[in-house]
Amino acid sequence: MSARPSEEHADIVLCPDGPMLLRGAAVVQDEDGVRHRTTRPVTAVCRCGHSAIKPWCDGTHKLLRD
Repeated sequence: MSARPSEEHADIVLCPDGPMLLRGAAVVQDEDGVRHRTTRPVTAVCRCGHSAIKPWCDGTHKLLRD
């Protein structure tokens, strides 16, 4: 997906052993190609693959730690 220069972009923060945080408006495409628009000022996106509410993080990664 290409962005136009005039469009706003979300800031992205990768949390160590945790989710990807999106600050600002964004659209996330899941593994099935379904597009999800963020609705919060900061949104956590699952990176561990085990969330029950993918593509959003539900904190399951905390249970997977050693």
